[in-house]
Amino acid sequence: MTPRLSRSVLDRAAHRRNDSAWLAAAWQRSRVLLVDPETASAPVEGDPPRLRFVTPAEAPAGDRLYLGGEETPYFAVATTVVDGGGLREVGAELSEFDAGVLTEAVALVRWHVDHRFHHLDGTPTRPTAGGWERRTTDDVVWPRTDPAIMVMITDGADRCLLANGVGWPSDRYSCVAGFVEPGESAEAAAHREVGEEVGVTLTDLTYVASQPWPFPRSLMLAFEGVADPTARIVVQDDEIAHARWFHRDELAAALRGEAGPLRVPPSISISRFLMERWLAKVEPRLVG
Repeated sequence: MTPRLSRSVLDRAAHRRNDSAWLAAAWQRSRVLLVDPETASAPVEGDPPRLRFVTPAEAPAGDRLYLGGEETPYFAVATTVVDGGGLREVGAELSEFDAGVLTEAVALVRWHVDHRFHHLDGTPTRPTAGGWERRTTDDVVWPRTDPAIMVMITDGADRCLLANGVGWPSDRYSCVAGFVEPGESAEAAAHREVGEEVGVTLTDLTYVASQPWPFPRSLMLAFEGVADPTARIVVQDDEIAHARWFHRDELAAALRGEAGPLRVPPSISISRFLMERWLAKVEPRLVG
């Protein structure tokens, strides 16, 4: 199993990024995706939905951000998009190619919007390297990714511990998650976040997979770990409203969309991926 947003198939062709002559020629024969940095959406069409690309002549003025592709180059341009669709709205229905392109484009466009000025002295920056750098006279900055962990906590048998976040609908639950702090490993962050948010201790922590999450620039690192189901749950009440153990049958029903005490995250979330993966291991007949 592979997380839905980790299936990108576009060759990013990084060796072309510093070839300004090639990029200029590639732009003329490219497919251009318009991306709204405010809504993280792009034009879509059809049923099932697919991305609607425009020609270079149809594209508005703006920075030309090279996404990849050599035979057929793909670029993104930031602009206002009306009646478009984002990953949260249509990501689950897009092809693997389109989902990967949109994920990359949203992350890159939003990075440029947030880094028009140098973080140390406020000097204006300009895009170079096909949009994969921003430069001042004396310095260069590159896109950064914020690592975050997501942990599927189980009892090692047929129950999983899920959390309801503050401000969420009361039936919406997800896996425990949090950002990796400076000077901290992903594994240490997983242990720390679980302890902070639900008050249990993990054993048998195992790395599972990663997935980009461009809201605005996270890389989700998915783990699975075991906790004692008899241990007292103590939530971090400024972040977690409630946490409880769910039986695999309850999770299976929620994944099938049945009404009940549990509503699960959308299919593009790596939390959903962890749930489906665990359930497929403990009881394959309940999946689907």
